[in-house]
Amino acid sequence: MNRPVLILAAVASIAVANRASSQSNAEWTQPFPPFRIAGNLYYVGSKGLASYLITTPQGHILINSDLEANVPLLQASITQLGFKFGDVKILLISHAHWDHDAGSARVKSLTGASYMVMDGDVRVVESGGRDDFQYGDDPAMRYAPVRVDRVMHDGDEVRLGDVVLVAHLTPGHTKGCTTWTLTVRDGGRTLNAVIIGSPNVNPGYNLVDNAKYPTIAEDFERTFRVLKSLPCDLFLGAHGSYFDLEAKYERMRAGSRDTFVDRAGCAAFVAQKEREFRSELAKQRSAKSRPG
Repeated sequence: MNRPVLILAAVASIAVANRASSQSNAEWTQPFPPFRIAGNLYYVGSKGLASYLITTPQGHILINSDLEANVPLLQASITQLGFKFGDVKILLISHAHWDHDAGSARVKSLTGASYMVMDGDVRVVESGGRDDFQYGDDPAMRYAPVRVDRVMHDGDEVRLGDVVLVAHLTPGHTKGCTTWTLTVRDGGRTLNAVIIGSPNVNPGYNLVDNAKYPTIAEDFERTFRVLKSLPCDLFLGAHGSYFDLEAKYERMRAGSRDTFVDRAGCAAFVAQKEREFRSELAKQRSAKSRPG
C-alpha cells in the first residue's frame, strides 16, 4: 500500500473513531419498544435517540430521523404500531446534529415526506453538517445533504388533518434548535405536549466571543425564557434521558396511566440545564477576564 493510500486509510480510521466516540453509547442504535404516549402521539425512537410519530387519517408526522442506521428501526417501529411508514407526510427535527437528522435523506427517499426545518438550521441541513458552527470541520459529524421543503420560523404552525404543531425557536445548542408543542386529546382530556429540542451546552462550546456564533450566550438565555413559559403536561425531548424514558416506560407497562404526564419533571429539567449553562458561562467569562 503506497503512502497516499495509507494516509487516506488513517484519516478514514480517525473519522470512524471520532464518530464512535461522539456517541453517548450503543443505546443510540439499540431498539426500544414503540408505544403510544397519549392520544395520537407515539414513541418510535431507539433507546437513546427519541423519535415521535403523530398520526392522522390524512397521513403522519415524524419528528427526528436520527442516524441513517436507525431508519430501518423507525420503519419497523411504525409498522409494529399498525401504521404505514409510507404514510409519513411531514418530517421534522429537533435540531441539525447528525444524531437527530442524518437519516433524513433516507426517510425522504422512502416516504416522499415534506422536510420542514427551522431557518437557523437550514444551511446546516442542506450542507450535510458542513455549516455547523461547532462540528462543521469534523468529517465524522457529516451526513447526506438534504433539500429543505419548508423553512420554518419561530411560532410557525405545522398542520396535518386536525393536528397542529407549533415550532418554538430555542437556539444555542444549534442556531435553529426547535422545541415542538402540540395539544393531545386523550380520554376526554387535553394535554400539552412539549418536545424539547436541546438546552445542552456541549463540551467545547465557546459561550464568550464565539466568532462563528456571536450570539450563542444570548440565544441560550432566550431558550430558557421560552422553555419556562411553555405549559407542559407531557414532558418529552430529543433524547430519552431528558425525561427518564426507560423508568417511565416500565411504570406505564406496570399500569400507570399518567407516567409521561410530568409537569414537575419538565420544570426541574429546564432549571437544571439553566444552572449548568450559567455555571459554564460564568467560568468562561472568568477565564477570559484573567490577564493573559
